[in-house]
Amino acid sequence: MKIGSLEFVAVILLAFLCSPNAVFGIRFVIDREECFSHNVKYDGDTVHVSFVVIKADSTWHSSHEGVDLVVKGPSGDQIQDYRDKISEKFEFVARQKGVHRFCFSNKSPYFETVDFDVHESHFTYYDQHAKDEHFNPLLEQISKLEEALYNIQFEQHWLEAQTERQAIVNEAMSKRAVHKAFYESAALIGASVLQVYLLRRLFERKLGMSRV
Repeated sequence: MKIGSLEFVAVILLAFLCSPNAVFGIRFVIDREECFSHNVKYDGDTVHVSFVVIKADSTWHSSHEGVDLVVKGPSGDQIQDYRDKISEKFEFVARQKGVHRFCFSNKSPYFETVDFDVHESHFTYYDQHAKDEHFNPLLEQISKLEEALYNIQFEQHWLEAQTERQAIVNEAMSKRAVHKAFYESAALIGASVLQVYLLRRLFERKLGMSRV
């Protein structure tokens, strides 16, 4: 059965209604501890989370310890607990709506820059209990498409953060290699100059003794 013009308009409107919630993304610098809150509006929503430690606030330091992340629900119950992670990507189903807390801890003596991303997947039309047998398959396909588009965006953000971290690590390693080569060259030149100076003094002393 073909969908009429009025039905087509209704489908378009519902497509806008079923779009996922906006992504909460932030990049911050952590010293010891930083906590963020995200309000989950519906029970049973899927919450997607990712974070990447982009860099440490030191040219000579490359963090291998990472940061800790503890996720707690509205009632204070612990949902996730990650330790010493440079990067992580996970999801969980919210057992109850309300404010969820994400607390990062940094055990490193250096400041760390962290890229943090949270997204809550919820489709409005699920709560409308649509009965039309012609709309339901189409709405289901739209919801799958919306979720697929978000997953692509989420994955792209994750990969960009990982790539940026690797670029910073490579740059830091290159600087350390250049500095090391410079100091080794300076030490070699200094040793060579000292060696020439000592040899000249030795020959001068021998020449003076032979004249006597």
